[in-house]
Amino acid sequence: MQSRVGGLEEGKDPGGSLLKTRALPFRLIQFLLMFVVLGLGVSILSMHTIRYFGVQHMAPAEPSTMRSCFAEPNTLESWIRPPSSLLHNMNDIELLWLASMAPQVKEYPFKRVPKIAFMFLTKGPLPMEPLWERFFKGHEGLYSIYVHSLPSYTPNFSATSVFYKRQIPSKLAEWGEMNMCEAERRLLANALLDISNEWFILLSESCIPLSNLSIVYHYLSRSRYSFMGSFDEIGPYGRGRYNEHMAPLVNLSNWRKGSQWFEINRELAHMIVQDVTYYPVFRDYCKPACYVDEHYFQTMLTIETPYLLANRTLTYVDWSRGGAHPATFGKNDITEEFFKKITTSEQCLYNNQPTSLCFLFARKFAPSALEPLLELASKVFGF
Repeated sequence: MQSRVGGLEEGKDPGGSLLKTRALPFRLIQFLLMFVVLGLGVSILSMHTIRYFGVQHMAPAEPSTMRSCFAEPNTLESWIRPPSSLLHNMNDIELLWLASMAPQVKEYPFKRVPKIAFMFLTKGPLPMEPLWERFFKGHEGLYSIYVHSLPSYTPNFSATSVFYKRQIPSKLAEWGEMNMCEAERRLLANALLDISNEWFILLSESCIPLSNLSIVYHYLSRSRYSFMGSFDEIGPYGRGRYNEHMAPLVNLSNWRKGSQWFEINRELAHMIVQDVTYYPVFRDYCKPACYVDEHYFQTMLTIETPYLLANRTLTYVDWSRGGAHPATFGKNDITEEFFKKITTSEQCLYNNQPTSLCFLFARKFAPSALEPLLELASKVFGF
């Protein structure tokens, strides 16, 4: 009996033991839930801490490549500033495309001083450089200079020269070939990248100025027209060069001839560099003895914008001696009487009014003419 009681004492209250056994898993579950909640809270807190403190702390430590893209301020000045260097890696297609862009709003939202772009199409050296240096002196901000020479030529202008680093990427240009007009378009395109350039003058290494830059600037800025010779010449050297395959785009009645050396405004310069209509026609059907530099721009602009042309050139050339090339003037030709004849012997129209000031430049001058030209410059040319 006692053993039974003892057994009952050892195993007394069997229901209480069962309750203790069931409570243990419940507490374990509570503990696990608290651990999970705590873990999630720590994770969320860590994420916010890294996002707020970590990134702010790390950003200055390592420079971002994206920031370097915006190092230059995105301001109007950064867009209108002319290229710091004339050398670039663009091909002609890219260059002409970029240069063909033009603002559609005529009013400029900034102070713009219009400049003259002097474009020198040369084979190599500029023998008249000292004369041009005197011409440009004291007129900074009113002009830009661009030089297209043969690719094989390496210029050696001094660092103080106005021609220093003014060479553009160039290609071969041959007399009477389309690559001559391509060189002229290349000059225009490079000059158009400077939004301040308003007038564009094509010159050669044998050209000289006949007046000081103040007179030239006044003459161009007051003119309602651009200066490109364009006339209908009856005979073998005019209409005789026309190719009927150019029709219907260019008919014989539209065919024009004129001097290669021109002065045009920005509107016409844009028309020339963006042309893809007339270019292939003249490239394919105007080949020697059709000299394309005397017909391409002259005919195209006469068809498209005849009301903007003065139909004359500003560059004096002497063809009186006959032959395929104009006269070249040397040392013995340089006299006051010689230049008086050039500047006063002809009458022309300026803004539809008669004037005797018809030429601002002249060619062709040999290197031997430089010394006497420098001696006469102040008295005859005014610089």
